[in-house]
Amino acid sequence: MAQEVSIVSGMAGRYALALFELAKEQKSLDKVAGDLKSFADLVAASPDLERLVRSPVFSAEEQVKALGAVLAKVGVSGIAGNFLKLVASKRRLFAVGDMIRDFGKLVDRERGVTRAQVTVAEPLSDSQLSALKDALVGVSGGKTVNVDVKIDPAIIGGLVVKLGSRMVDGSLKTKLNSIRTRMKEVG
Repeated sequence: MAQEVSIVSGMAGRYALALFELAKEQKSLDKVAGDLKSFADLVAASPDLERLVRSPVFSAEEQVKALGAVLAKVGVSGIAGNFLKLVASKRRLFAVGDMIRDFGKLVDRERGVTRAQVTVAEPLSDSQLSALKDALVGVSGGKTVNVDVKIDPAIIGGLVVKLGSRMVDGSLKTKLNSIRTRMKEVG
């Protein structure tokens, strides 16, 4: 348990850890992770649901009732459904996004998966993505690496990689800013 606590903290981390331990005990990690992802995607796609989740204006009873209807409609039940209703009843629904993120970290650690966030100026080809994944597997010590690629033309070229707590900024924008700063110091 001490290992899990080190990757999550705070109130959201405690809720996530409790859910993780229950889901693991019930051998339902995949189902719970899938249900939580479905819920998170739903919140991201619905401004009304996001308002329900974040707004302190709604009472716990209103949140639980509305959440129950939404969860039934999208088929989220069992451990994940009960967890989300419990969070709402305890007036902690505003932090559910952090709880879901922390739960994901715990599941990744359990499975030996590392997540990488890669920012590039333009889309990567399949061969470039494959080479990047292979390089990241080597850096991560042979763990499975899931890569989330984000396109941001503002970096001009190169890439920015965040792997766990490490970040490498090899973007052209950063290199140009560095050269500009050095030139100002000289002149």
